[in-house]
Amino acid sequence: MIPNNRKFAKSSPAKTLKRLLSIMMSKYKFQLFVVFIAILLSAFANVRGSLFLQVVIDDYITPMMGQANPDFSGLLRAILTMAAIYVVGIAGTLFYNLVMVKVSEGTQRTIRDNMFTHLESLPLRYFDANSDGDIMSHFTNDTDTLRQMISQSIPNLLMAFVTFISVFIAMFSISVPLTLFVVFSVSLMFVMLRFISKRSGRYFGSQQRDLGKVNGYVEEMMHGQKVVKVFNHEKKAIQEFDAINEELRQSAAKANGTANMLMPIMMNLLNIQYVLVAIVGGLFAVYGVSALTVGMIASFLQLSRSLNGPISQISQQINFVIMALAGADRIFQLLDEEPEVDDGYVTLVNVKEENGQFIETNQRTGLWAWKHPHEDGTTTYTRLTGDVRFEDVNFGYDANHMVLHDINLYAEPGQKVAFVGATGAGKTTITNLINRFYDIQDGKIRYDGINVKKIKKNSLRHSLGIVLQDTHLFTGSIKENIRYGRLDATDEEVYQAAKLSNADMFIKHLPEKYDTVITGDGDGLSQGQRQLLAIARAAIADPPVMIMDEATSSIDTRTESIVQTGMDRLMEGRTVFVIAHRLSTIQNSDVIMVMDHGRIIERGDHDSLLKEHGMYYQLYTGKVELD
Repeated sequence: MIPNNRKFAKSSPAKTLKRLLSIMMSKYKFQLFVVFIAILLSAFANVRGSLFLQVVIDDYITPMMGQANPDFSGLLRAILTMAAIYVVGIAGTLFYNLVMVKVSEGTQRTIRDNMFTHLESLPLRYFDANSDGDIMSHFTNDTDTLRQMISQSIPNLLMAFVTFISVFIAMFSISVPLTLFVVFSVSLMFVMLRFISKRSGRYFGSQQRDLGKVNGYVEEMMHGQKVVKVFNHEKKAIQEFDAINEELRQSAAKANGTANMLMPIMMNLLNIQYVLVAIVGGLFAVYGVSALTVGMIASFLQLSRSLNGPISQISQQINFVIMALAGADRIFQLLDEEPEVDDGYVTLVNVKEENGQFIETNQRTGLWAWKHPHEDGTTTYTRLTGDVRFEDVNFGYDANHMVLHDINLYAEPGQKVAFVGATGAGKTTITNLINRFYDIQDGKIRYDGINVKKIKKNSLRHSLGIVLQDTHLFTGSIKENIRYGRLDATDEEVYQAAKLSNADMFIKHLPEKYDTVITGDGDGLSQGQRQLLAIARAAIADPPVMIMDEATSSIDTRTESIVQTGMDRLMEGRTVFVIAHRLSTIQNSDVIMVMDHGRIIERGDHDSLLKEHGMYYQLYTGKVELD
């Protein structure tokens, strides 16, 4: 795995939350405004209910206590009015919860869309440096915590905040001294809340990262399960998983243990505050402070008790918010990864030839040219032939560690160039540089005389076909998998590509032939059959340059002879770069490059290299084996 040298400073929770809210506001500004109005109505109903207790006691119950025939009509009207207010509050609560579910799901979809779109723009270096499981964790665990925060935590916290402010306004209207006493006690609670939440925030960040590690390890083991069983690695795998899982347990225990302390502490402090308010309020009433009545004290105590709701909501939801913001920070780190840079301006276009000149056309003519705009406003067209040249190329995945040194080679149109050498010699790296999966540190790579850095990457890769050792098939029909090489190909072109690669020999025996659906990266097909489909996919793209990276290494000898016939037809008239461990497959190459530790140490055709009695001779005669 290539190390990821890109470092990210951990964003502050406030910046992360601001960025998340900006995404929500960009699509759901009106809905969020309506939600805010509904929350105000709901909070008003709750506070009005507490104040209603004062009205009932002071205006109705106390005056009627000395009456022989009390009139309950006024009390009934007040109760019905309060019931109507509560109905409005309940409707507001129901409404904003339903709307926030839609907002949360929509935001989650937007974030996933943004992440996937951005992933498609990232260079291969990112995928080399990050495990598949950890990347998947962004789409599952991290986004799910965001959904919970948006649908539950944000409206509940907003409701708690509005209620909190409303309650204090109502308290001040009853008794300023008692309210100041409550403000002092609540301030102490929030100091403790901030202290505990700050600690748990660090732990929740560690928990999300450790969860990504666990997912990455599980994904890696699932993909390599056959190897695990072949080498009896189960016990070691379990031990390694236990170690990683233990790290997750420890970080999760610290995060949730610290967070779970918050609710009991806050609730007990609120209960103590309630008792103290009752005592102080009773003393104020006895000694005539603030002209408090029984109804005012009862209403104030109810308001004090109603603070339990907002504070307990804050205590409870703050944990989810902290965990969600830790996940959001990971998501934004992915979105902040620098996309693949493409500063090319030479494009590949269809042309037709008239009077010795190339004319650009939108029709598929089978004739391609590089469209090269110049600073003076003129445009030239260079026919695509497949001439590839390396000039003094040096490259390293890490700038401090070069893996290729002074590479000079050329492949003229129609030539077959083969690379041999030990694992790690740099063979695959050279082919990765041709299609600009990575950019070189020094030297030049020219394609039909044009520096590849000037060519748009999609145009460059459109002109190249590649068949890898590790074939990847997609869920879909055989026909769709072959057509992946060129989406506008007709059915007849699909059949011809399959026949060219000899894949038609096994496809016609499948239950639904070309319409047979394969899943799970080609489950049910042999490695040789999967490789034949990959070759057919490259054939239908019909590129002038082909790269065969160990294309037949996973195929048995009998199948290889079948594949080789198709490959020979596929390679005819094209510039071909071949990487192979089986020297028998490259004997007819125009030139063979022998590589060692990132350098070309020998070059020539099969016969000339044998005469030199060098490394190739030793490999061919079996005196040295490729490792």
